[in-house]
Amino acid sequence: MEQTAARQDGTENGVFAPSAEDVAAIEAWFAGYDALAERGAVEEIAGLAVFPLNLATDVPGGSAAVRQWSREEFVEVMTEVMGGGTAGLAMESVRTPRFLTANLVLVETETTMTDEEGNRQSTRYADLLVRTADGWAFQTMVQGGWGHGWPPATRG
Repeated sequence: MEQTAARQDGTENGVFAPSAEDVAAIEAWFAGYDALAERGAVEEIAGLAVFPLNLATDVPGGSAAVRQWSREEFVEVMTEVMGGGTAGLAMESVRTPRFLTANLVLVETETTMTDEEGNRQSTRYADLLVRTADGWAFQTMVQGGWGHGWPPATRG
């Protein structure tokens, strides 16, 4: 049986193997993001993104929809969506980072939100985080249900 050894760049048999520090950095990034979301600090959240921001979602009727947002579009939509923040919600999130390389990580999140009346809503979404000179940033958001009024995606 062939032995495998991690190379200096963190790859093992051509696949990046994140260290505990790599995973902790992603967890810390999301802790900071969640704190901003709790306050409704949309402008600061926008500072954690790379624009244009890619979005993939679906539209009623069973098709996917994709779009790119500028910083201005992101701030406008997220201000409307987040309102005054998530402080009135109990949030339980489980995040699973999947490192493609040392600089690209897909993070799947399963979240359950409970409002002050005890109503619960669960959702699953994913983000692509990219390492920049200034640290981690999100560049692509994937979540169902955002595409009301968006044109369906077309091939070619």
